[in-house]
Amino acid sequence: MTPPVVLTIAGSDSGGGAGVQADLKVFAALRAYGASVITAVTAQNTRDILDVYQLPGNVVGTQLAAVLEDLPPAATKVGMLGSAEVAGVVAAKARAGALPNLVVDPVLTATTGSRLGVTSAVERLLPLALVATPNVDEASALVGWRIDTPTDMAGAAAQLASNGPKYVVVTGGDLPGEESVDAVWADQGARFLRAPRVRTRNAHGSGCSFSAAVAVRLALGDPALAAIDYAKEYVTRAITGAADWKLGAGNGPLDHFGWSGGMT
Repeated sequence: MTPPVVLTIAGSDSGGGAGVQADLKVFAALRAYGASVITAVTAQNTRDILDVYQLPGNVVGTQLAAVLEDLPPAATKVGMLGSAEVAGVVAAKARAGALPNLVVDPVLTATTGSRLGVTSAVERLLPLALVATPNVDEASALVGWRIDTPTDMAGAAAQLASNGPKYVVVTGGDLPGEESVDAVWADQGARFLRAPRVRTRNAHGSGCSFSAAVAVRLALGDPALAAIDYAKEYVTRAITGAADWKLGAGNGPLDHFGWSGGMT
């Protein structure tokens, strides 16, 4: 069977753990055909981001046009945008209906704390998203108040959903506790996804991977809530699989190898 096309619009990670590189690994693991539009080039490894080069909006637009005219996606994941100009280019295609099943991962900062985006750029895409997947820090920046608990996460998800996305997942992997808790907001209200916390330094790219997995499952025909549940399991297994890896001296990547594709 011909695999569905899933498009990632995001920054490039030279260390291979996050961004476009992580997205394409998830797409391959889950048997989708990945296409990509790069919005920025980063010089980074597991320890730090050394430099960021934002691509001009016209270059992003040309990449996007090239993909869309030949490989129309069944779902699209948007990560790092970097600038309002790039956000405008992507938003125009989304409004035209060219980016179905749009999943927005509002990348604002890296694991190391480096700034990678601006809230105004993200805010242009959120009303057009089917699913938005901010982490706690990103959600805090977008709603304008500090998130400390799962109850806070649910409240922030509801507030963000009022701006357009039908489904919002605030991922809580960075909060303390024995469980990794995510808050999901849909029309039916809030619910929580829980998994035992994996004690490891290898979680770089977990947010990218979560949103990428949601996009793949949407492309394969899953309802949004089922796609979100699947992505939670995928990321938990991918972090578990890489828990003892020793790749780099900092925050290492997830395990996206073929066993992940065995999930049904």
